Amino acid sequence: MAQDMTLLWGSGSPPCWRVMIALEEKNLQGYDQKLLSFEKMEHKSQEVIDMNPRGQLPTFKHGDNIVNESYAACFYLESQFKSQGNKLIPESPTEQALTYQRMFEGNTFYEKLNAVIYYNWFVPEGERHDSALKRNRETLAAELKLWEGYLQKLGSGAHLAGPHFSLADVTVFPTVATLFRFGLSTERYPQLAEYYSLLKERPSIKASWPPHWLENPQGQDTLKDI
Repeated sequence: MAQDMTLLWGSGSPPCWRVMIALEEKNLQGYDQKLLSFEKMEHKSQEVIDMNPRGQLPTFKHGDNIVNESYAACFYLESQFKSQGNKLIPESPTEQALTYQRMFEGNTFYEKLNAVIYYNWFVPEGERHDSALKRNRETLAAELKLWEGYLQKLGSGAHLAGPHFSLADVTVFPTVATLFRFGLSTERYPQLAEYYSLLKERPSIKASWPPHWLENPQGQDTLKDI
């Protein structure tokens, strides 16, 4: 089955990482994969454009089916391989509702993170303003406090939608890992730090850990004062 799958991806990209975690959770190792460089603009290559006209990663194909949006690919994998590997959508209506809620809130979380750590990438030099970056940082801080509250309410050792690992964790953990990669304070955000420590040793996450993070574990301090 996995031999019919192709994934074009970039190291450290949370959307790419989501799909890779889902593939590991569904025991779909052995798929054809190609690591591309964002710095070299390889995501704009003809190889990618032929599968994904937006020129974005991940680019995922299963047989004749192309699913490029990371959330869509995760839903697709769970739907097509429901009985294989780990179940990622809980049966309980309460957990299921929370899974979907946290997944889509997680997309907003990711966008607010990007608005801070990639501000200089997204905004042309002549249009950058310290006040705008300050607002972005304040918005991210408010979002972080929200997620701290979610995790505190669930209690120690919980996943995002309850006691079980779910698609909410598949899609949101890469954002959380990126936060700490960019220097988020574990003391200031203890609930997120505990969640990060709980999940980073999970086999699917360890197996798909960004290779350039392994090569350079140091990270950056962009978020140390958030």
